[in-house]
Formats: sequence, C-alpha cells, structure tokens
Amino acid sequence: MGEMVQIPYNGSSTTGYLAVPESGQGPAVVVLQEWWGLVPHIKDVADRFAAAGYVALAPDLYHGESTTSPDQAGKLMMSLKIDEATKELSAAIDFLLNHSAVTPKKIGTVGFCMGGQLSLYAASKNENVSACVVFYGIHPNFEPDLPNIKAAVLGLYAEQDAFVPVEAVNKLAENLKNLGKMADIHIYPNVDHGFFNDTRPVYNQTVAQDAWQRVLALYQQYLQ
Repeated sequence: MGEMVQIPYNGSSTTGYLAVPESGQGPAVVVLQEWWGLVPHIKDVADRFAAAGYVALAPDLYHGESTTSPDQAGKLMMSLKIDEATKELSAAIDFLLNHSAVTPKKIGTVGFCMGGQLSLYAASKNENVSACVVFYGIHPNFEPDLPNIKAAVLGLYAEQDAFVPVEAVNKLAENLKNLGKMADIHIYPNVDHGFFNDTRPVYNQTVAQDAWQRVLALYQQYLQ
C-alpha cells in the first residue's frame, strides 16, 4: 500500500515509509520503529493505519540499517543521537502537516519499544501532536519533558516485561496524573515486551487486538 519517500531534513532529506488511505486523505500518524529498524513489520503497521483511514509515515531513524540480532539492535538503538533524532522527528511531523493528503491537520504518534519512548518524547517536544501512543516504550537516553506534553497519552505495557518493569510504568502514570495530563496507562497481565509484534514469538493476538482498538479509539477522539 505504501512507498518510500524523501522527508526534507536539515537542508537535505531523510527517508520514510508513507502509506495513504484509499480515500486519499485523513489525519496523520507518525509510526516509530522498534530497535530492529524500519523492518517490514513497521511498514505493515503503517499500512494498517492507512487502511483505518490515516496518513501514516514511518521515518527511517537508522537510515537504511536494520537487524534481527538483539545485540546489533541494541547497538543501533544506542547510536541514536538525541539532537539529530529530535530534528528528524520534527521533520516527519512537518512533512505530514504540509502533505496535501493530511486533513484535518491533526498529528498522532505511535511507537513500539524504542519507538514507544520516542513517541512520548516527540509529543513532549512538539505541540502539534494531539495524541500519543506508547507501546512498552524504553530508551535510556531520551527523557520526555512530561510537563510540556499537550497530547492525550495512551500507554500500553506488559506485566512480564523484563525491559520496562511495572514499577516504572506506575511511576510514569503517577507523574502524568500529578501533572494533570490526559493519560490512560494500561498494563496487560501475563504478556511480555513486544506483544504487538506478530513476527515475534512473544506476540499475543488477543492482547494485540485489544490494544489496536484502544489506539483507534484514541485517534478517533483526538485526531478525527
């Protein structure tokens, strides 16, 4: 359904995967990759959003690199430079705001694992983000500016996540609540990190379907 496009960035351009709904228009979603990179699964997620009526853009934050090795994925994740990634996230949002297919001019973000933390980070750095979804987000170097978030936040986490412990999720929920943010943080029992990724052994179809409906409900409320 989608295609690779050039995203104007810092006087040059970077690449991303763009999927547009059959109607030719809709509000926009930035889809942020797991630590594996811009792999077929992330492109498929963008296609799913397009099928649901959204203009979906998945920027390639690794600039052509991807992997199936956890060790290499960790190295790629840690090689992300905060300043550069911040500019690229902003460029992806600007690309969508300026795209003729995006109407109304509403932006959502969604990310998985590393991308989950970047989704929250992008929402804290850009007031154009109206709705933010975090799937089991983690990245040690990207700390969202929670007081600056204007978007409604949906957090989807796993009880058995070895990377993102329940205590950390509860602390995030408490911080957002104390700041008066619109936030719904949900922890799914008896599932592991990556439960939405249908190419991984940890995939849980029932939970993934429930999570997908929660995402669509959030976007229907804040982006449509």
